[in-house]
Amino acid sequence: MTQITFYLSQIIGAKLYDADGDSIGRIYDLIISAAHPALPADESFRPMVIGVKTRMARKERFLKFRHVEVTRIEKKYIFSCKTQEDLPEKSFENTLLLKKNILDRQIVDINGHKLVRVNDIRMVSISSGTYAIAVDVGTEGLLRRIGISGIVNRVLSLTKKHLNANFILWDDVETVDFANFNIKLSSSSTKLHTLHPSDLADIIEEMGKSSRAKVFESLDEEKAADVLEELEPYAQAHIIENLPIEKAADVLEKMPADEVADLLDVLEDDKAQLLLNEMEKESSEEVRELMEYPGHQVGSIMTTDYLSFRETHTVGQTLNDLRKLKPEADMIYSLIVTDENERLMATVSLRDLVVSEHNATLDSIMQMDPISVFDDDKIDTLAEIISKYDLLAIPVTDKDMKMEGMVVIDDIVEDLLDRRKTK
Repeated sequence: MTQITFYLSQIIGAKLYDADGDSIGRIYDLIISAAHPALPADESFRPMVIGVKTRMARKERFLKFRHVEVTRIEKKYIFSCKTQEDLPEKSFENTLLLKKNILDRQIVDINGHKLVRVNDIRMVSISSGTYAIAVDVGTEGLLRRIGISGIVNRVLSLTKKHLNANFILWDDVETVDFANFNIKLSSSSTKLHTLHPSDLADIIEEMGKSSRAKVFESLDEEKAADVLEELEPYAQAHIIENLPIEKAADVLEKMPADEVADLLDVLEDDKAQLLLNEMEKESSEEVRELMEYPGHQVGSIMTTDYLSFRETHTVGQTLNDLRKLKPEADMIYSLIVTDENERLMATVSLRDLVVSEHNATLDSIMQMDPISVFDDDKIDTLAEIISKYDLLAIPVTDKDMKMEGMVVIDDIVEDLLDRRKTK
């Protein structure tokens, strides 16, 4: 059998013939296997067409596609069903209907990190079966479906122009319009987790409300928390308001307390209280404390996550602790040295920690009298401090110098940008 390529738009509505060449019905949809097998890194996944949805004698039927032969005579495609064998009900697990579930739906181009709409689907029929190989997201695909792509191309050819094809290989596609699916896909089939949280956040923000919530629900708690931090406030609020309370609380517990406090500030008080009550006590208390700070005070943007060590700690012990804890990058901008009452004594730079001997104690490399701010200082003072002293993070204490948290440069810049937007 030779290779024949065609488009979904060219088969939907086409007649289906039997072995004798008699018309037995029309094709309404194709069913593909959506399970994504483990493949070598250099091998693409091409979902096989396993069934065809048709109507015979006013009765809807799903036939096995392996008995369908695709031929092309001149510019016309012929679809012949040699044996009419129904597709078993158990075969529908982890499948997609191409027209119903993919055509006109939103998808993610994983490589391009963008949301696009499917205008057509490119198919190939070879000796081993028929496969979906790419989605057409270009203008030509849309014009092909309404039957005028040929005419437009002929007109454009007079000016030595043509419609640009715009295809995305199936392996680089992730369907996201879950709200309209009547099926369940195995979690292993999703590619969304491969995207950076900021890329995924950008995509989610472009989605409709129903799709946005469904996609977010499909993420595990760690990924969901990372993505939620990257979303704009309006998208954060919409997602949290539409998640089950238990799921929302679990995600919030994975986020820094200052980020959670900012998010809950924009929710209705009743909803915020429900979430705080559902969260673990320790996490909830941290968030409640931060929410008590007025918006103009340093405490309102500080994070309560910081790393503190005793001056008697050796460099080797400290490095081992860091390996075990695996902290976020902004938590090691500056390491805090405190006394037995958690009062700020000094700071240690990561650079000094790395280049020092393992048996050296922190008191030999720490910087005494570090620059710090009080939790009730005005936020407006922070920009001048980080600029003057070239800091990436500033310890925050109460009036007795007891550690309350840290303010990192990212939060200071974000606050400045937010203030500029509201002016």
